[in-house]
Amino acid sequence: MAALGWLTPRRRSATARSVLAGEASAEAARKSSQELEELAHEAAPETAAEEPEFPVLGDDKAAAFFDLDNTVMQGAALFHFGRGLHKRKFFETRDLARFAWQQAWFRLAGVEDPEHMQEARDSALSIVKGHRVSELMSIGEEIYDEYMAERIWPGTRALAEAHLDAGQKVWLVTAAPVEIATVIARRLGLTGALGTVAESVDGVYTGKLVGEPLHGPAKAEAVRALAAAEGLDLSRCAAYSDSHNDIPMLSLVGHPYAINPDAKLRKHARTLDWRLRDYRTGRKAAKVGIPAAAGVGAVAGGTAAAIALHRRRR
Repeated sequence: MAALGWLTPRRRSATARSVLAGEASAEAARKSSQELEELAHEAAPETAAEEPEFPVLGDDKAAAFFDLDNTVMQGAALFHFGRGLHKRKFFETRDLARFAWQQAWFRLAGVEDPEHMQEARDSALSIVKGHRVSELMSIGEEIYDEYMAERIWPGTRALAEAHLDAGQKVWLVTAAPVEIATVIARRLGLTGALGTVAESVDGVYTGKLVGEPLHGPAKAEAVRALAAAEGLDLSRCAAYSDSHNDIPMLSLVGHPYAINPDAKLRKHARTLDWRLRDYRTGRKAAKVGIPAAAGVGAVAGGTAAAIALHRRRR
Protein backbone atom coordinates (compact mmCIF):
# COMPACT_ATOMS: atom_id res chain seq x y z
CA MET A 1 0.00 0.00 0.00
CA ALA A 2 3.00 2.32 0.36
CA ALA A 3 3.15 2.52 -3.41
CA LEU A 4 -0.31 4.09 -3.40
CA GLY A 5 0.57 6.65 -0.77
CA TRP A 6 0.56 9.48 -3.27
CA LEU A 7 -3.08 8.70 -4.05
CA THR A 8 -4.18 10.07 -0.68
CA PRO A 9 -5.61 13.59 -1.16
CA ARG A 10 -4.35 16.43 1.02
CA ARG A 11 -5.82 19.87 1.53
CA ARG A 12 -3.77 22.95 0.75
CA SER A 13 -4.14 26.62 1.56
CA ALA A 14 -2.37 29.82 0.58
CA THR A 15 1.27 29.97 1.69
CA ALA A 16 4.12 32.43 1.34
CA ARG A 17 5.17 30.51 -1.76
CA SER A 18 1.65 30.85 -3.17
CA VAL A 19 1.81 34.60 -2.67
CA LEU A 20 5.27 34.76 -4.29
CA ALA A 21 4.08 32.68 -7.24
CA GLY A 22 1.01 34.88 -7.65
CA GLU A 23 2.97 38.13 -7.52
CA ALA A 24 5.60 36.83 -9.95
CA SER A 25 2.91 35.67 -12.35
CA ALA A 26 1.12 39.02 -12.18
CA GLU A 27 4.34 40.88 -12.96
CA ALA A 28 5.14 38.59 -15.87
CA ALA A 29 1.60 38.96 -17.18
CA ARG A 30 1.73 42.75 -17.10
CA LYS A 31 4.98 42.77 -19.08
CA SER A 32 3.74 40.33 -21.71
CA SER A 33 0.39 42.11 -22.06
CA GLN A 34 2.09 45.29 -23.22
CA GLU A 35 3.37 43.45 -26.29
CA LEU A 36 0.00 41.77 -26.85
CA GLU A 37 -1.80 45.11 -26.61
CA GLU A 38 0.45 46.59 -29.32
CA LEU A 39 -0.30 43.64 -31.59
CA ALA A 40 -4.04 43.92 -30.88
CA HIS A 41 -4.08 47.56 -32.00
CA GLU A 42 -2.47 46.56 -35.28
CA ALA A 43 -5.14 43.91 -35.97
CA ALA A 44 -8.25 45.44 -34.37
CA PRO A 45 -11.56 43.93 -35.60
CA GLU A 46 -13.60 46.04 -37.99
CA THR A 47 -16.91 45.37 -36.21
CA ALA A 48 -17.96 44.55 -32.65
CA ALA A 49 -20.71 42.22 -31.47
CA GLU A 50 -23.93 43.61 -30.02
CA GLU A 51 -23.33 44.47 -26.38
CA PRO A 52 -25.06 42.24 -23.83
CA GLU A 53 -26.29 43.49 -20.46
CA PHE A 54 -23.21 41.92 -18.91
CA PRO A 55 -20.38 42.66 -19.21
CA VAL A 56 -20.95 46.39 -18.82
CA LEU A 57 -19.76 48.45 -21.76
CA GLY A 58 -16.89 50.80 -20.96
CA ASP A 59 -16.33 49.67 -17.36
CA ASP A 60 -12.56 50.07 -17.16
CA LYS A 61 -12.53 48.96 -13.52
CA ALA A 62 -13.70 45.49 -14.57
CA ALA A 63 -11.79 42.62 -16.20
CA ALA A 64 -12.28 38.90 -16.79
CA PHE A 65 -10.10 36.01 -15.63
CA PHE A 66 -10.35 32.65 -17.38
CA ASP A 67 -8.91 29.34 -16.25
CA LEU A 68 -7.42 27.50 -19.23
CA ASP A 69 -7.62 23.71 -18.93
CA ASN A 70 -11.14 22.41 -19.69
CA THR A 71 -12.50 25.95 -19.37
CA VAL A 72 -11.10 27.61 -22.48
CA MET A 73 -9.50 24.52 -23.99
CA GLN A 74 -10.33 20.82 -23.88
CA GLY A 75 -7.65 18.93 -21.98
CA ALA A 76 -4.50 20.11 -20.22
CA ALA A 77 -2.33 22.70 -21.98
CA LEU A 78 0.79 21.40 -20.26
CA PHE A 79 0.09 17.88 -21.49
CA HIS A 80 -0.38 19.05 -25.07
CA PHE A 81 2.82 21.07 -24.77
CA GLY A 82 4.56 17.95 -23.47
CA ARG A 83 3.36 16.03 -26.52
CA GLY A 84 4.94 18.67 -28.71
CA LEU A 85 8.23 18.55 -26.83
CA HIS A 86 8.23 14.75 -27.02
CA LYS A 87 7.72 14.98 -30.77
CA ARG A 88 10.80 17.21 -30.88
CA LYS A 89 12.89 14.70 -28.87
CA PHE A 90 13.11 16.76 -25.66
CA PHE A 91 12.44 13.62 -23.60
CA GLU A 92 11.61 9.94 -23.94
CA THR A 93 8.27 8.16 -24.39
CA ARG A 94 8.24 6.78 -20.84
CA ASP A 95 8.33 10.35 -19.50
CA LEU A 96 5.29 11.27 -21.60
CA ALA A 97 3.45 8.18 -20.36
CA ARG A 98 4.23 9.08 -16.75
CA PHE A 99 2.96 12.61 -17.24
CA ALA A 100 -0.19 11.26 -18.91
CA TRP A 101 -0.76 9.07 -15.83
CA GLN A 102 -0.39 12.08 -13.54
CA GLN A 103 -2.79 14.18 -15.58
CA ALA A 104 -5.35 11.37 -15.70
CA TRP A 105 -5.17 10.85 -11.93
CA PHE A 106 -5.54 14.54 -11.21
CA ARG A 107 -8.66 14.86 -13.36
CA LEU A 108 -10.23 11.65 -12.05
CA ALA A 109 -9.56 12.29 -8.38
CA GLY A 110 -10.07 16.04 -8.50
CA VAL A 111 -7.32 16.69 -5.97
CA GLU A 112 -3.59 17.16 -6.06
CA ASP A 113 -1.03 15.50 -3.85
CA PRO A 114 1.93 17.73 -2.86
CA GLU A 115 4.54 14.99 -3.37
CA HIS A 116 2.95 13.99 -6.67
CA MET A 117 2.91 17.63 -7.82
CA GLN A 118 6.54 18.01 -6.77
CA GLU A 119 7.57 15.02 -8.92
CA ALA A 120 5.75 16.40 -11.98
CA ARG A 121 7.21 19.85 -11.36
CA ASP A 122 10.77 18.57 -11.09
CA SER A 123 10.40 16.51 -14.25
CA ALA A 124 9.11 19.46 -16.25
CA LEU A 125 11.80 21.79 -14.97
CA SER A 126 14.57 19.31 -15.76
CA ILE A 127 13.32 19.14 -19.35
CA VAL A 128 13.57 22.88 -19.98
CA LYS A 129 16.69 23.56 -17.91
CA GLY A 130 19.40 25.07 -20.09
CA HIS A 131 17.03 25.94 -22.94
CA ARG A 132 16.40 29.53 -23.97
CA VAL A 133 13.06 31.14 -23.18
CA SER A 134 12.81 32.35 -26.78
CA GLU A 135 13.23 28.77 -28.02
CA LEU A 136 10.32 27.52 -25.92
CA MET A 137 8.15 30.45 -27.01
CA SER A 138 8.83 29.66 -30.67
CA ILE A 139 8.07 25.98 -30.16
CA GLY A 140 4.93 26.93 -28.26
CA GLU A 141 3.61 28.71 -31.35
CA GLU A 142 4.02 25.52 -33.38
CA ILE A 143 2.49 23.31 -30.70
CA TYR A 144 -0.55 25.59 -30.44
CA ASP A 145 -1.27 24.97 -34.12
CA GLU A 146 -0.57 21.24 -33.86
CA TYR A 147 -2.51 20.30 -30.72
CA MET A 148 -4.42 23.21 -29.18
CA ALA A 149 -6.14 25.38 -31.80
CA GLU A 150 -8.89 22.86 -32.52
CA ARG A 151 -9.55 22.26 -28.81
CA ILE A 152 -10.74 25.76 -27.93
CA TRP A 153 -14.34 25.78 -26.63
CA PRO A 154 -16.31 28.12 -28.94
CA GLY A 155 -18.74 28.98 -26.15
CA THR A 156 -16.04 30.05 -23.72
CA ARG A 157 -14.23 31.98 -26.41
CA ALA A 158 -17.47 33.87 -27.11
CA LEU A 159 -17.66 34.84 -23.42
CA ALA A 160 -14.10 36.17 -23.53
CA GLU A 161 -14.84 38.12 -26.70
CA ALA A 162 -17.91 39.67 -25.05
CA HIS A 163 -15.63 41.17 -22.38
CA LEU A 164 -13.19 42.40 -25.02
CA ASP A 165 -16.03 43.94 -27.01
CA ALA A 166 -17.11 45.74 -23.84
CA GLY A 167 -13.65 47.29 -23.64
CA GLN A 168 -12.45 45.13 -20.76
CA LYS A 169 -9.18 43.27 -20.39
CA VAL A 170 -9.25 39.47 -20.41
CA TRP A 171 -6.57 37.33 -18.80
CA LEU A 172 -5.86 33.60 -18.81
CA VAL A 173 -5.01 32.23 -15.35
CA THR A 174 -3.33 28.84 -15.46
CA ALA A 175 -0.77 26.54 -13.86
CA ALA A 176 0.80 26.10 -17.29
CA PRO A 177 4.10 27.97 -17.90
CA VAL A 178 3.48 31.66 -18.39
CA GLU A 179 5.30 31.58 -21.73
CA ILE A 180 2.92 28.97 -23.15
CA ALA A 181 -0.09 30.69 -21.61
CA THR A 182 1.03 33.95 -23.24
CA VAL A 183 1.19 32.27 -26.65
CA ILE A 184 -2.37 30.96 -26.23
CA ALA A 185 -3.63 34.34 -25.01
CA ARG A 186 -2.10 36.10 -27.99
CA ARG A 187 -3.51 33.62 -30.47
CA LEU A 188 -6.98 34.10 -28.96
CA GLY A 189 -6.67 37.87 -29.00
CA LEU A 190 -6.77 38.19 -25.20
CA THR A 191 -4.96 40.75 -23.06
CA GLY A 192 -2.40 38.44 -21.52
CA ALA A 193 -1.83 35.53 -19.18
CA LEU A 194 -1.02 34.69 -15.60
CA GLY A 195 0.91 31.43 -15.41
CA THR A 196 3.61 29.54 -13.55
CA VAL A 197 6.89 31.44 -13.67
CA ALA A 198 10.07 29.43 -14.24
CA GLU A 199 13.27 31.19 -13.26
CA SER A 200 15.56 32.30 -16.08
CA VAL A 201 18.91 34.08 -16.14
CA ASP A 202 19.98 35.91 -19.27
CA GLY A 203 17.09 34.30 -21.13
CA VAL A 204 18.03 30.73 -20.12
CA TYR A 205 15.96 28.52 -17.80
CA THR A 206 17.72 27.59 -14.55
CA GLY A 207 15.48 24.62 -13.72
CA LYS A 208 13.88 26.40 -10.74
CA LEU A 209 10.50 27.99 -10.13
CA VAL A 210 9.70 31.43 -8.75
CA GLY A 211 7.50 30.44 -5.82
CA GLU A 212 5.32 27.47 -6.79
CA PRO A 213 3.00 26.40 -9.64
CA LEU A 214 0.13 28.83 -10.17
CA HIS A 215 -2.55 26.50 -8.89
CA GLY A 216 -5.38 26.77 -6.38
CA PRO A 217 -4.68 29.52 -3.81
CA ALA A 218 -1.77 30.84 -5.90
CA LYS A 219 -4.19 31.72 -8.71
CA ALA A 220 -6.22 33.84 -6.33
CA GLU A 221 -3.05 35.60 -5.17
CA ALA A 222 -2.07 36.30 -8.79
CA VAL A 223 -5.49 37.77 -9.61
CA ARG A 224 -5.44 39.87 -6.45
CA ALA A 225 -1.95 41.20 -7.24
CA LEU A 226 -2.82 41.98 -10.86
CA ALA A 227 -6.06 43.70 -9.87
CA ALA A 228 -4.18 45.93 -7.43
CA ALA A 229 -1.56 46.80 -10.06
CA GLU A 230 -4.20 47.50 -12.73
CA GLY A 231 -6.53 49.46 -10.44
CA LEU A 232 -9.41 46.99 -10.89
CA ASP A 233 -12.47 46.62 -8.70
CA LEU A 234 -12.76 42.87 -8.15
CA SER A 235 -16.44 43.19 -7.25
CA ARG A 236 -17.02 44.27 -10.87
CA CYS A 237 -14.77 41.59 -12.37
CA ALA A 238 -15.66 38.12 -13.66
CA ALA A 239 -13.86 34.79 -13.35
CA TYR A 240 -14.46 31.50 -15.16
CA SER A 241 -13.31 27.97 -14.29
CA ASP A 242 -14.25 24.30 -14.52
CA SER A 243 -12.56 23.17 -11.31
CA HIS A 244 -13.38 23.36 -7.61
CA ASN A 245 -9.66 23.96 -7.08
CA ASP A 246 -10.30 27.46 -8.45
CA ILE A 247 -12.97 28.36 -5.90
CA PRO A 248 -10.49 30.74 -4.19
CA MET A 249 -10.14 32.68 -7.48
CA LEU A 250 -13.86 32.54 -8.29
CA SER A 251 -14.72 33.78 -4.80
CA LEU A 252 -12.65 36.93 -5.29
CA VAL A 253 -14.86 38.42 -7.99
CA GLY A 254 -18.38 39.74 -8.16
CA HIS A 255 -19.28 37.64 -11.21
CA PRO A 256 -18.07 34.02 -10.85
CA TYR A 257 -18.92 31.50 -13.56
CA ALA A 258 -18.66 27.71 -13.43
CA ILE A 259 -17.77 26.53 -16.95
CA ASN A 260 -17.98 22.80 -17.76
CA PRO A 261 -17.84 22.31 -13.98
CA ASP A 262 -16.66 19.26 -12.11
CA ALA A 263 -19.12 17.80 -9.59
CA LYS A 264 -17.77 19.69 -6.58
CA LEU A 265 -17.75 23.04 -8.34
CA ARG A 266 -21.24 22.47 -9.76
CA LYS A 267 -22.58 21.79 -6.26
CA HIS A 268 -20.77 24.81 -4.84
CA ALA A 269 -21.97 27.06 -7.66
CA ARG A 270 -25.59 25.99 -7.22
CA THR A 271 -25.39 26.60 -3.48
CA LEU A 272 -24.13 30.15 -4.01
CA ASP A 273 -26.28 30.79 -7.09
CA TRP A 274 -23.28 31.29 -9.36
CA ARG A 275 -23.83 31.23 -13.12
CA LEU A 276 -23.15 27.91 -14.85
CA ARG A 277 -22.31 27.16 -18.47
CA ASP A 278 -21.65 23.69 -19.89
CA TYR A 279 -20.47 23.37 -23.47
CA ARG A 280 -19.99 19.62 -23.34
CA THR A 281 -22.44 17.16 -24.86
CA GLY A 282 -22.96 13.42 -24.53
CA ARG A 283 -19.86 11.29 -24.28
CA LYS A 284 -17.62 14.31 -24.66
CA ALA A 285 -18.84 15.60 -21.30
CA ALA A 286 -17.94 12.34 -19.63
CA LYS A 287 -14.45 12.37 -21.07
CA VAL A 288 -13.66 16.07 -20.93
CA GLY A 289 -11.21 15.79 -18.05
CA ILE A 290 -8.93 13.25 -19.72
CA PRO A 291 -6.14 14.51 -22.00
CA ALA A 292 -6.91 13.63 -25.61
CA ALA A 293 -3.86 11.75 -26.82
CA ALA A 294 -3.03 8.30 -28.12
CA GLY A 295 -2.66 5.85 -25.30
CA VAL A 296 -4.06 8.13 -22.61
CA GLY A 297 -7.29 6.16 -22.41
CA ALA A 298 -5.35 3.14 -21.26
CA VAL A 299 -3.50 5.27 -18.71
CA ALA A 300 -6.79 6.61 -17.35
CA GLY A 301 -8.16 3.10 -17.16
CA GLY A 302 -5.16 1.97 -15.19
CA THR A 303 -5.54 4.93 -12.85
CA ALA A 304 -9.21 4.13 -12.25
CA ALA A 305 -8.32 0.52 -11.50
CA ALA A 306 -5.68 1.64 -9.02
CA ILE A 307 -8.19 3.90 -7.26
CA ALA A 308 -10.75 1.09 -7.06
CA LEU A 309 -8.16 -1.34 -5.73
CA HIS A 310 -7.04 1.17 -3.13
CA ARG A 311 -10.63 1.70 -1.95
CA ARG A 312 -11.37 -2.05 -1.68
CA ARG A 313 -8.29 -2.63 0.47
CA ARG A 314 -9.01 0.17 2.91
